[in-house]
Amino acid sequence: MTILSTERLNIRPLTESDVDFIYALYNTAGFLRFVGDKQLHSRQDAQRYLIQNLIRLYDVPGMGLLRVSLKSDDTPIGICGLIKRDSLQDIDLGYGYLPEYEGLGYAFEAAGCLRDFAKQHMNLKRLVAITDAQNTRCIQLLARLGFQFERIQEDLPQGGQLALYGVAL
Repeated sequence: MTILSTERLNIRPLTESDVDFIYALYNTAGFLRFVGDKQLHSRQDAQRYLIQNLIRLYDVPGMGLLRVSLKSDDTPIGICGLIKRDSLQDIDLGYGYLPEYEGLGYAFEAAGCLRDFAKQHMNLKRLVAITDAQNTRCIQLLARLGFQFERIQEDLPQGGQLALYGVAL
């Protein structure tokens, strides 16, 4: 059920069969540090989170984090998608990848595809992205995608800050 594809990637909605992938992704050191601990301590926790928090986002057409997999063998490597957050006026581009697939251009490829989808199929004029102000790899990727720093969005309770980046489409 691929809905988008790039030269090397297939991008589709998550399904309940992706529970093991979500459990692994959401428990990586990078995800825990920069996205937060979603308390996925078991496969059952991951299944509940997948159904109640990720798949539910698909109720709004074009919204939600999507499964990014390698075209060659359908290995899931990350998530990327568009999210309407209550705390943001604009649609947010979100993503996260398993560590072994970072630094290989996959995030840039998938995020660029979603950015183009937002412009061409959803007629959005602007996208934003939020990230921990210390997440230099994410910030570098956003810059490559044309996003520019706009402001500190909020101070985090555990310390640190969330920075807001935006791009006109």
